[in-house]
Amino acid sequence: MKVTLSALDTFESSFTPLVVIELAQDVKDETKEWLKNRITMRKKDGGAQLLFRPLLNKYEKETVENQNLYLVGASNIRLLLGAEAVGLVKECNDNTMRAFTYGTRHNFKGFDDNNDDFLTMAERQFIIKHELENLRARDEKMIPGYPQAKLYPGKSLLRRLLTSGIVIQVFPLHDNEALKKLEDSWYTGFSLKYQPIDGIRGYFGETIALYFGFLEYFTFALIPMAVIGLPYYLFVWEDYDKYVIFASFNLIWSTVILEVWKRSCASMTYRWGTLVMKRQFEEPRPGFHGVLGINSITGREEPLYPSYKRQLRIYLVSLPFVCLCLYFSLYIMMIYFDLEAWALDVHENSGSEWTSVLLYVPSIIYAIVIEILNRLYRYAAEFLTSWENHRLESAYQNHLILKVLVFNFLNCFASLFYIAFVLKDMKLLRQSLATLLIMSQILNQVVESLLPYWLQRKHHVQVKKRVQALKADIDATLYEQVILEKEMGTYLGTFDDYLELLLQFGYVSLFSCVYPLAAAFAVLNNFTEVNSDALKMCRVFKRPFAEPSASIGVWQLAFETMSVISVVTNCALIGMSPQVDALFPESKTDLILIVVAVEHALLALKFILAFAIHDKPQHIQLKLARLEFESLEALKQQHCPRMPMSPGSSRCPSISASTVVFRPLCRRNHLDPIVCLAPRMRISQGTESLSKPRWRSPPTSRPPNRIISLRDAFLNFIQKRMSNNCLLKCIIYIILIIYASV
Repeated sequence: MKVTLSALDTFESSFTPLVVIELAQDVKDETKEWLKNRITMRKKDGGAQLLFRPLLNKYEKETVENQNLYLVGASNIRLLLGAEAVGLVKECNDNTMRAFTYGTRHNFKGFDDNNDDFLTMAERQFIIKHELENLRARDEKMIPGYPQAKLYPGKSLLRRLLTSGIVIQVFPLHDNEALKKLEDSWYTGFSLKYQPIDGIRGYFGETIALYFGFLEYFTFALIPMAVIGLPYYLFVWEDYDKYVIFASFNLIWSTVILEVWKRSCASMTYRWGTLVMKRQFEEPRPGFHGVLGINSITGREEPLYPSYKRQLRIYLVSLPFVCLCLYFSLYIMMIYFDLEAWALDVHENSGSEWTSVLLYVPSIIYAIVIEILNRLYRYAAEFLTSWENHRLESAYQNHLILKVLVFNFLNCFASLFYIAFVLKDMKLLRQSLATLLIMSQILNQVVESLLPYWLQRKHHVQVKKRVQALKADIDATLYEQVILEKEMGTYLGTFDDYLELLLQFGYVSLFSCVYPLAAAFAVLNNFTEVNSDALKMCRVFKRPFAEPSASIGVWQLAFETMSVISVVTNCALIGMSPQVDALFPESKTDLILIVVAVEHALLALKFILAFAIHDKPQHIQLKLARLEFESLEALKQQHCPRMPMSPGSSRCPSISASTVVFRPLCRRNHLDPIVCLAPRMRISQGTESLSKPRWRSPPTSRPPNRIISLRDAFLNFIQKRMSNNCLLKCIIYIILIIYASV
């Protein structure tokens, strides 16, 4: 029997709470009743059809202070139907990954009508969040009880409630039993072991699991650089010409690890189902606003905002502000060099041991100032990007990342480039690089993990004392958990974590021929970073909502760009060394030409390696090609019942005269052209069945389909890595940075 949403009960008195909604203390009763009705109302009437109840009943509220806390959950059938709506992909009994549908639920591995563990808790909370965010205003002109909180058809109710201060926060609850098991296998004991990536994914979702997977992979990938760099640091410190081998290894290393990571990431996300997850047409993000209209693509009613207004805001306000911040960062850098000169003069005049310590003080102060400026600029960038009013969440994130990356790159590395290529002081470059690297690692550990953990432990003691004073008839365990978690800090996503790794990668790769010990410090930091980040996720911050992800996104491009820049800087540093310079005493032009030629050859080698290593393993490509072939077969079967049947035939008749050809769209999915070529099928007129697949010989004027031309390969390579808008902005930012530096 087919189960529909209209048949579900939304008034269960007892259910497993998944999400908590905290309202302001002075919210009116009519607003609470309206919100409850919209959450529990049936989908066809504009509701979310979820389960909803207050944390405390009316008798318990008389015992403790009034807490406007409400619990949200859903029945198992409702969650399964929601999984179909959001397009979750699950493993079938035949070991293939397919989009889950309620009608074929028994075909999926691990499903049982009496088992509620088919969906992970992260997936269930993601479904609840999706349903709450898609609650839209219908005929309401305002939120009941708050005439100033205006509504219009299609407006996100949750977004309006949050911006109006009616809803304080919405967060998912921890599962204490599952969390304890995860902690025991993850970070307790501080032993050297692989992380339970699948367990992290099941509890926190794919986005956070991919971060920890990348952190672990990057840490182990740094070990060869650390092992090779240590003898270079100890024995051939001043022989820069010998660093050519080390710099060449750095080039190959940085390229190979990024390409191999893409293969590892594809294997993980295919196993999790997000690699083949069909994302629906992306809806407007909750913060997007504009005049209500009809979307010309979807035909849905939603806010519309002219793109030219957004572009004017970007180029007339955001871009000048970013340039002003870059100029201010360069001004702070020049003050740092003045302090360095002052400390050096004091040391030369006195010559004591105390003044030798003074030489490191300017670098330490500058490292602290850099961290402060980065965090202040982050808030300004978030405000500007939100004010630009981007329709899609992906566009919002891309513009935010672009702003932050440009400033952080200049703020962290401008002084090193100035020392290397203007002052040409390699001793000062090593000192500054070591100070910035070590200080940034220490500050990040303290600010991101240790300090919040100490504050959270202090708050936990206060909550326990408050709960112990309650009467025994209250569910103190659940009450304590909700009160404790609502006071925790909110995890803002993996942005800062990836940014920290990117800057660390820059310190290691950009100036590897000057300070090869940087990789060793990075390895030591990352071994503690794994445990501190795990502690932060489990005990410091609220549990974040899961978000399906198929890759690390734009950060992959950021790491690849950093590796390209590292080729240029290492070649330039080796060319500027006294040993190499002595080989060309008469003509510096020959030296420059040779350095440029070597740099171009290394870049060519880098791109050849990137092109030669496939982004997906062979078995993943075959599985994806098989899925696409089966989807085309299903599409043909879907059209068969609509056509007239031939007399006396039980099969589908022909579709067209002789021109219909079915084949996978390989280029769209960037599959390997060798493995994604399914046989093209021709359907002839007048036959009762499809003819056997046969290969069509390629035209003589073009190469066979198995061979992809170098031009098409290059265009596909560029198209995959560059977006049409971000490329223009990157070029503008880089030109302005070079102009400001000169």
